[in-house]
Amino acid sequence: MLAVGAESTLKPNPPINSSNTVPEDFFRLAYQGKRRQELWSLLGDLPWQHQLEPAKVVKTERHEGYTLERLVLDLNGVEPVPALLLIPDKRQQPAPGLLYIHWHGGMYDLGKEQLLVGADAQPAYAPVCAEKGLVTLAIDSWCFGERKHEGDGHSGEEDTFKLMLWKGQVLWGMMMFDEFRALDYLAHRPEVDPQRLGAFGMSMGATKAWWLAALDPRVRLCLDVCCLTDYEELIKTHFLQGHGIYYYVPSLLKHFDTSQINELIVPRPRLSVNGRRDPLTPPSGVERVRDHLLPLYERYGRREDCRIELFDCKHVELPEMRKLILEWMDRYLVAQLPGQPHPRRAAPAEPA
Repeated sequence: MLAVGAESTLKPNPPINSSNTVPEDFFRLAYQGKRRQELWSLLGDLPWQHQLEPAKVVKTERHEGYTLERLVLDLNGVEPVPALLLIPDKRQQPAPGLLYIHWHGGMYDLGKEQLLVGADAQPAYAPVCAEKGLVTLAIDSWCFGERKHEGDGHSGEEDTFKLMLWKGQVLWGMMMFDEFRALDYLAHRPEVDPQRLGAFGMSMGATKAWWLAALDPRVRLCLDVCCLTDYEELIKTHFLQGHGIYYYVPSLLKHFDTSQINELIVPRPRLSVNGRRDPLTPPSGVERVRDHLLPLYERYGRREDCRIELFDCKHVELPEMRKLILEWMDRYLVAQLPGQPHPRRAAPAEPA
């Protein structure tokens, strides 16, 4: 049931049926690990061998309800990564951690500062994170914020994409590697309970959130806003130009569709809220992904832990969406006991 006041236009959940097929060994423990490695392998040459240097605290600021550390992180060995760490005054010991992932929106100067100042389509989340006691990390993605190396951010993004291809790298892969290493940094902060980590973002940040949750099982809660895009439906609507060049991964569709990436999150908690009138996220594709995932959660006895909704809006976070997001933060991050993983019901029996 939707939160009071919310008006979802998503069609009713369909009955579970045999059309939602997955490989016979999907519920074997090794299956997700194998597919996760396959997904990583599509992301180009990644700097796994780089020995990380300690983080540097550039500045500490006092804000109402929290302390903000401005950091420089060594995540990839290619260029330093400016970051923000929000530490709430009132928090559990240890506290849940949240990786806040900024959007694109053509706003190359914004980057991680979106956590503090928000945007027209999404008010700032810093006050929310402080109030809920979430230790929150946000980094500048490649080509954004303090990592925007060209006056024209769009040209800088295209140049970075092309140069990486020459070097055997993939821009999306390097972006995801940075978020992966950022999550690692967050998990090792003394203030944070590594068993209660969430990933959250809107638009580009939403896509990164569900990709990261698929790539890294340490993400215990995935929250994504306005970008659960089914690739095949995007092709059908002839709107590939709607997503930036960063979005495209060579050979991806030979190995994965959107549903198959999202399978790798099952059975961890997952909330996805999207706009029915958002051309970046065709609604038929959202329904397709939902219809694929819900039966898998049902097999684990965890159907209530997956919620995928469409609202009557474009590319914007509605108050009704935020209400759901806050409820899920409370339920799956704040309300869990420190040091304890999310309680699991018994996994389905492995097929013979």
